[in-house]
Amino acid sequence: MMLPFEKCPVCGGELKNKIVEKILHGGNNTAILKINAEVCLHCGERLYAEEIVRLFEKIRNKLTRRDLTGFDSSGQAFTVDNEWLNNQIQPTSNRDC
Repeated sequence: MMLPFEKCPVCGGELKNKIVEKILHGGNNTAILKINAEVCLHCGERLYAEEIVRLFEKIRNKLTRRDLTGFDSSGQAFTVDNEWLNNQIQPTSNRDC
């Protein structure tokens, strides 16, 4: 799997092959996978081979259809309720020192 770039196309930095964690969303579902990518050591840009990008799209489509064959459950995910969140970040009153 050879990528067409010798240097990062964003900043010109050096690229190194690394295993990275990729989060994919489809519908209300999310999948996390570890995959090879060329990662810029300067700016962090990730470059994926064409077949990996096609795999991402296939996974997104499976998630959208709720076709979870080939996926392992890793717990539950939750969305924080906006009203609860807003109540938690209300500014505190100024106190005289």
